[in-house]
Amino acid sequence: MTNTEPLYEVRKIKDIKDMFYSSVELYGDKCAFMIKDTPGGPYREISYNEFKDDVEAFGSVLIEMGLKGKRIAIMGENRYELAVAYMAIVNGVGVVVPFDKELPAEEIANLMKISEVSAFAYSGKFKNKIQNIITEDMPVKHFINMDIEKDSDKELSFHWLIKRGQVLLKEGYEGYKNIKIDPEVMSILLFTSGTTGLSKGVMLCHRNIASNLMSMCAIVHIKPSDIFFSVLPMHHTYECTCGFLTPIYRGSAIAYCEGLKYILKNMEEAKPTMFLSVPLIFEGIYKKIWRQAKANGVDKKLKKAIRINKVLNKCGIDLSKKFFKKIHHVFGGRMRMLISGGAALDPEVAKGYNDLGILTFQGYGLTESSPIVAVNPDIKPKHASAGIPTPGVEVKIDQANEDGIGEIIAKSDSIMMGYYNNPEATNEVLKDGWYHTGDLGYIDDENYIYITGRKKNVIVTKNGKNIFPEELEFYLNRSDYIEESMVWGRTDENSGETYINAQIKVMDEMIEEALGSDYSDEMVHRLIQKEVDQINKDLPFYKKIRKINIKKGEFAKTTTKKIKRHLEVPAQ
Repeated sequence: MTNTEPLYEVRKIKDIKDMFYSSVELYGDKCAFMIKDTPGGPYREISYNEFKDDVEAFGSVLIEMGLKGKRIAIMGENRYELAVAYMAIVNGVGVVVPFDKELPAEEIANLMKISEVSAFAYSGKFKNKIQNIITEDMPVKHFINMDIEKDSDKELSFHWLIKRGQVLLKEGYEGYKNIKIDPEVMSILLFTSGTTGLSKGVMLCHRNIASNLMSMCAIVHIKPSDIFFSVLPMHHTYECTCGFLTPIYRGSAIAYCEGLKYILKNMEEAKPTMFLSVPLIFEGIYKKIWRQAKANGVDKKLKKAIRINKVLNKCGIDLSKKFFKKIHHVFGGRMRMLISGGAALDPEVAKGYNDLGILTFQGYGLTESSPIVAVNPDIKPKHASAGIPTPGVEVKIDQANEDGIGEIIAKSDSIMMGYYNNPEATNEVLKDGWYHTGDLGYIDDENYIYITGRKKNVIVTKNGKNIFPEELEFYLNRSDYIEESMVWGRTDENSGETYINAQIKVMDEMIEEALGSDYSDEMVHRLIQKEVDQINKDLPFYKKIRKINIKKGEFAKTTTKKIKRHLEVPAQ
């Protein structure tokens, strides 16, 4: 099933380099990045022209170092130097290999060997982790530290390399700038952080990314005046394509967040208009807004204002910025759009943000699809849906059951080249040009996609009933007392029956409010059991949650806040 005509005109681009240079030509002196030179300091702007100069300087010096055609890894918190390194490498030097900064040192060493990395550029805060894994058989010849001013015995200075590159350019060197891009060869190697513990290298080319940028922007209107608030890690495709390359493509600016605990502070300072994130963050902020409203005794007044504004909206009048000024201030006062990805966003939360005057919807994608497969059109989002296939993307439901639910498969120019050095895994998911996502869902009569769960997570009962853990987790997570949950099936050895279990992490603040500060574990268990009993009332017998366990501490997660189920399911 394909999508209808694009909603918005987009600039045609052949590859990432074409996108980059055409954006510099269009938006040269405009702000491209908002960065902080010191923690807690003011934001400083960097223009498109300055970005181009740094990219060309870094790319030129990497070529001089003999790294043409090599794999170069990058790692660090979201920052300007990471963006420069990515753009320089991908646009002519070789293959960029972004690493997850949260990986243990042994895994980083393993991935460096697997991907045959020749150079590694990283943030200074990870220096010790990296230096401790250097061995004689390591393929890396150059270690580039983004936070030292001059070269040392073991490390090269990122900033010193930029200066060397600037000298090369002044002397007339044009070897880097003149490199022609082949949009069909691997230029990006991404290792999935997945929830199964089996990391695979996804091979992407310029065509994959360029087509994804054009396709997505054809149904979501991104403006040069927009400021993207960057929170998610850049090694993840969602943030890299949508939160980094998209704003560069559209002439927008990127404001880097200093870390999760600084989200609200940094939004107040940067005053962004676009915020791409995951449900955990959006739902957390939303719950906090309503808890604060209730604590201040204005929740009823707020609900009344929402009802009045809805009536006015029908007459073409929108007073949300006036009625909900304090809430808009939480997001910096100019927030235009919240886009959720990575997992299903609670439709009530999306609707709630829209009622408050902030357009909120979700999209759907995977690393293997660069990543966007579908997104809600900004003129007609459906809160419960993952969106419609973007232009040029075909989506079908494979082996649908009587309810129309089956595996979501997709075909487009954005689909990966395959898994690195893993033809077996590639052949499992790429069949006749169709990528088998492993996600289950259905498509409605208006072409909107709905995700019901992951194929590998489905719990199958003795009677052949399918239970989607994600559905039960959705119900649980709506409770004011539950922060997160994970559902799994336990099979009784004697009867063969499957019983539903849930691991639950409670919301400490709300538990204390309900039970007082001296509550016991038993009191918490009883309170949560009441919440579960209430949910069970509306569930068919085979879906009822039979046993709960209160989780102490955090769930093991990927950097996009997905629970690593294989690490959390107790042994049976």
